[in-house]
Amino acid sequence: MRFRARFLGKFLIGMVALAALGEVVMLLWNLILPDLFGGIRPIDYWHGLGLLVLSRILFGGFHGHHGRLGRQHWEKWASMTPEEREQFRKERWAAHGERCNRGQHRGHADPETAQERP
Repeated sequence: MRFRARFLGKFLIGMVALAALGEVVMLLWNLILPDLFGGIRPIDYWHGLGLLVLSRILFGGFHGHHGRLGRQHWEKWASMTPEEREQFRKERWAAHGERCNRGQHRGHADPETAQERP
């Protein structure tokens, strides 16, 4: 029962937030773009909501917190000593440097095709 109530509450909050963001997109569009560019017409609420959804699809925005996994990482970080944090940073940057050197940082799977930086 508790799970259902929590799920329903989160769902309703999400729907209200989505509706409010659609309204904000519509208002911003209508306040800025028609005056800035002469040929653009004002939009209604449904077009604003559609633009919001389209931007989510194209750009992958609206990322929230990563839930339990993000909290676990933060708790682990918070429990580290300053020396452990420094060691962690060094290991992460070393791994990042290795990926860059192999060309994987730029999306190249094969080091032979990786291009040198200018």
